[in-house]
Amino acid sequence: MRRRDFLRTTSLASLGAALLPLRASAQAEGQQPNILWIVTDDQRPDSLACYNRRVSGKAESPLGFVLSPSIDRLAAEGVLFTHAFCQAPGCAPSRASFQRGMYPHHTGVYGFERTHGENDNCAPNVGEIMQGLGYHTSLFGKSGYRVFKWGPGLTWNSRGEYNAEVGFPRGGWYKEGKWERDEKTGKSVSVGTVVNYQFPDGTVRSWLEPKKGEMSAEDQQRKARTERELQIVRRLQTGTVIGGVNPMPAGKDVDGRMVAELERFLANAGKTIEMAGKKGRKVTIDCPPSDKPLMVNIGFHFPHSPVLPPKAYRERFKGKAYREPAFDKATEYARMPPQLRTIHDKMTITELKPEQMQQVIRDYYAFCAYGDSLVGKVVDAFKAHAAKAGRPWLIVYACGDHGWHLGEQGISAKFGPWDKSTHDAIIVASSDKSRVSANEAHNGLVEFVDMAPTIYAAAGADLSGKGYTHLDGFDLVAILHDPKLKRDYIIGEMDHVCGPRAYLRTKEFAFSMRNRPKSAKVSRKVKWLPDTPCEDIRWGLDAPRKDAELALYDLRADPGERVNVADHEPYLKLADWFRQKLGRIVLGDGRVEVDWDQVNVHARADFAKGAHDRRLDIPRGIVPRPSLP
Repeated sequence: MRRRDFLRTTSLASLGAALLPLRASAQAEGQQPNILWIVTDDQRPDSLACYNRRVSGKAESPLGFVLSPSIDRLAAEGVLFTHAFCQAPGCAPSRASFQRGMYPHHTGVYGFERTHGENDNCAPNVGEIMQGLGYHTSLFGKSGYRVFKWGPGLTWNSRGEYNAEVGFPRGGWYKEGKWERDEKTGKSVSVGTVVNYQFPDGTVRSWLEPKKGEMSAEDQQRKARTERELQIVRRLQTGTVIGGVNPMPAGKDVDGRMVAELERFLANAGKTIEMAGKKGRKVTIDCPPSDKPLMVNIGFHFPHSPVLPPKAYRERFKGKAYREPAFDKATEYARMPPQLRTIHDKMTITELKPEQMQQVIRDYYAFCAYGDSLVGKVVDAFKAHAAKAGRPWLIVYACGDHGWHLGEQGISAKFGPWDKSTHDAIIVASSDKSRVSANEAHNGLVEFVDMAPTIYAAAGADLSGKGYTHLDGFDLVAILHDPKLKRDYIIGEMDHVCGPRAYLRTKEFAFSMRNRPKSAKVSRKVKWLPDTPCEDIRWGLDAPRKDAELALYDLRADPGERVNVADHEPYLKLADWFRQKLGRIVLGDGRVEVDWDQVNVHARADFAKGAHDRRLDIPRGIVPRPSLP
């Protein structure tokens, strides 16, 4: 049976019934472990000293000093996967992918679409599967995968995929949309965004950033004063805050408050308590029951913009000098295809002064160091709870939902097919050292779609069963023990910022291409989007070469991906081969496109079934010796 050929279970009750034999089997062999799944946001793997030691032999990143003692300790307890790659370099499509264990071209989520779970081809996510396996499930912080309850019609309401859901409490910085009633139509219309900075004395400084017109003089003065005090650095094109100091002290910002609530949750097993939730609201939560295993998914904010580390951690990085990534616009930019130029144009930081660039790098790593301390608190509290409950445990830590550039390719952002946008790290640690050894590293290619199967397998699921045919990844623990579970390449895709683009990476080459003529998103309501799913589906394979906007980097000679050789004579045949390989996978091997404004308006393309074989069988003679123009 193909991995996407499944019928979605209609309720958690029926899902649990379907998986009951698997759960009973797991319990017969031993207790199901408590499971902690940690996901950070926009975190580069080189912010971890343990990662840097594994790949370069020294604790520093290629740019300079980093600090990560808590995560280093976690890595020493388990296995660090150094070559983990996300399936989309943007929060929503990446999370929609790894929360279901499926590639974007199988989920039908390619950007920041608001989606639902009512289609007959929608797969259950981790929270739903784990409830079916007998777990009490909880989600703290960011979910980010944008799957909402159908009203009928799209809503912003949770589908209740976890038993307990606690969003980000407010702390330090937040923004809200401002709406006013239109006198002509009677409808509410968005007039702008209110930005708020909270201070320890309880004061909040706010200003309106209007959609139309200028900010008021009073708001301009308040903004200028606040940003001067907090040493704010912005990316000019988008206004994104990429440096500064948090107005709240460590522990009182959004992540610090969230961790405090999670600690309360774990310390009050069997009770129902009130917690600080999203947008300052209180939520009532059932804490872990004593008769069920626990699964906790915590989604941190750090080091996502606004990059505002607390003062105490900023002080630890004071005076640190960093090596700035090289970028030569005259040569690198000139060889980029139009889509990649668009990413650079929208996300560039080449206009920053040297002292600003130093601050951007320093504040980013300081924010990661602060986050490391919070990860340590969560791990300690989780282990203490597992010990008290008398259960084994498993921890899966994802270093970022995707990566982040600090000047590479001239940008401070994600969204690209490059290494710094897509390369992450994963740590798996377990109380069962016979399955997951301590202080090991795995350097083979793994993908974020591997995390869901890892969690299910730990819970006792038989991944060969019919309830798991939708999964695209492997169990990371099984990878450690079975050499057949390997891949020669990773893949991904996203439609955001620059339009639809897919990528394929090996350890020697990085390739990407425009794979759809307009967009991978479908809507009959949005005029500029196609209204028919999978229309002209072979375009990425058959369109003129120039229109496909190929990019190929030879990592053997150009590990920084600075010279696109797709149009360089020695590489023409290789680039064309990669185009066919990747295009057949993401366009013809079970591709799904969906109109999320409706129910069951979707299509699937299967003209290249089996194209994704995880193997590179490049014909002899088309791989040149490294030869950069």
